[in-house]
Amino acid sequence: MFGSNSDPQHQPKPQLARRVSLTVVTTTAALLLALTAGCRTGPMEYIHNGFKVGPNYATPGAPVSEVWIDYRNSELVTNQQAYWDWWRVFRDPQLELLVQRAHQQNLTLRQAGFRIEEARARRAVAHGNLFPQSQTAFGSYRRQQISTETGITAGGGGGLPGFERAFDVWTAGGQFSWELDFWGRFRRAVAASDAELDATVENYDDVLVVLIGDVAQTYVEIRVAQQRIRYAQANVQSQVGSLNLAKIKKEEGAASGLDVAQAVTNVSQTEATIPQLQAQLRQAENRLCILMGMPPQDLSQLLGDQTLIPEAPPQIAIGVPADLLRRRPDVRRAERLAAAQSERIGITESAMYPAFTLNGTLFVQANELQNLFTGGAVAGNVGPSFSWNLLNYGRIWNAQNAEEALFMQRVTEYQTVVLNANREAEDAIIGFLRAQQQARILRVGVDAAVESRDLINELYKGGRADFGRVFVAELFLVQQQDQLALAEGAIAANLVALYRSLGGGWELRMQDPQAPVMLPQPQNRPMEQLAPPAGNPLLLPEMLPQPDRN
Repeated sequence: MFGSNSDPQHQPKPQLARRVSLTVVTTTAALLLALTAGCRTGPMEYIHNGFKVGPNYATPGAPVSEVWIDYRNSELVTNQQAYWDWWRVFRDPQLELLVQRAHQQNLTLRQAGFRIEEARARRAVAHGNLFPQSQTAFGSYRRQQISTETGITAGGGGGLPGFERAFDVWTAGGQFSWELDFWGRFRRAVAASDAELDATVENYDDVLVVLIGDVAQTYVEIRVAQQRIRYAQANVQSQVGSLNLAKIKKEEGAASGLDVAQAVTNVSQTEATIPQLQAQLRQAENRLCILMGMPPQDLSQLLGDQTLIPEAPPQIAIGVPADLLRRRPDVRRAERLAAAQSERIGITESAMYPAFTLNGTLFVQANELQNLFTGGAVAGNVGPSFSWNLLNYGRIWNAQNAEEALFMQRVTEYQTVVLNANREAEDAIIGFLRAQQQARILRVGVDAAVESRDLINELYKGGRADFGRVFVAELFLVQQQDQLALAEGAIAANLVALYRSLGGGWELRMQDPQAPVMLPQPQNRPMEQLAPPAGNPLLLPEMLPQPDRN
């Protein structure tokens, strides 16, 4: 009967059906095998990672001391304290003004701010790839004439009823291409851009920390140079008095020409140090001008009449070494760069899988312009497609190996930055403590030297001592006072270095509404504090933290 398939010759053969089923199963198995063979992300991991291939990032551990070496010293306090305005501990209005001006005008800081704007724009570009990557509008007009010697028009076919050899074609429309983020390639690119944006913010903060430290350090150098000049000028004045006394005693026959010669030697030797110190003072002022974003100029009015070396408080708060992971911008920047590189591993791995794309075109076309937007003029197409780098697995595999090796480099760089941060803080602590100790000793020595000089001068006036003892006493006083100025400067300089090593000062950009660049707020990310593995944790790659795939 009609519509019946009861005829045996129309029934599918069992062997053919089994062969087709086997082919389908084999093809499916081969496809699944190809999807997973050579790829590093398993199905469960892919789901766990939010439908993304590649490892999810976890903050690597870094070796950090539990306590400072000199934490028992009474001049150190290990409780938590805000360091954002640490330069105020010197109670120096001029220093505070210089820091404010440098923050507002420094060109290096502005350059770091523009890097943030660049990273923010690049992040927006990466985010845009989550949407149709290609959207193109097009339109055209052409006047077309068909040959009568080809196709159906050959041999006089141009005379067909209704046939027009020349006609107009108006076209307008758009097309799009959207690669679906099936493997997380574009989402990981956004995450990498986010981490890089964070890194540029941390770089800005690091530049700000260094800038404030450089301003304070240069200011200390200026005050030290001024103090040394003041000591030298006072000693020259005292030595000139001794020279005049030696000349009078020589005229009276109570002294020889040797006394006068020794006195002249003392005066000239001390006086000769002043031009060198004045040159150092001017050079420090010039550096300070550059830090404030202005050409070198006289800073006498800006520096004011205050010429004393900044004095450190009796106790300083330094927290604990683990605070370095949270506070130092260069540490946070290194960690963010490692996070960005971790995301690139997944971006590279996504090239092992097929790329699924949705393509479409919608347009209107007509021979007459007035008919262009009628229903009959609408045309278009839409449909999926895929592409797969089946023959490039070796290249992709090695590219992923390179990205993983680069990630391990970023991890070791992060750990190195942490170690150096710990060292810089310890160096500043011991430098500060020993400079304090040295200054205390030198103050006693200077007081004794002043008293010795005064006593020797009285004895020389009375004729009970020769000028050689005056010469030695005055020379020793010059040396002791100069060393004291350097030691007092070292106290302040090491305190500046300590606060800089602790990462203090970057919060200034959030406290000052006049900051030159509006920046995003820093994100508080927990930093793992893992004890380093036994042996040397930084030499062998296999001993380093691996990308988290759990």
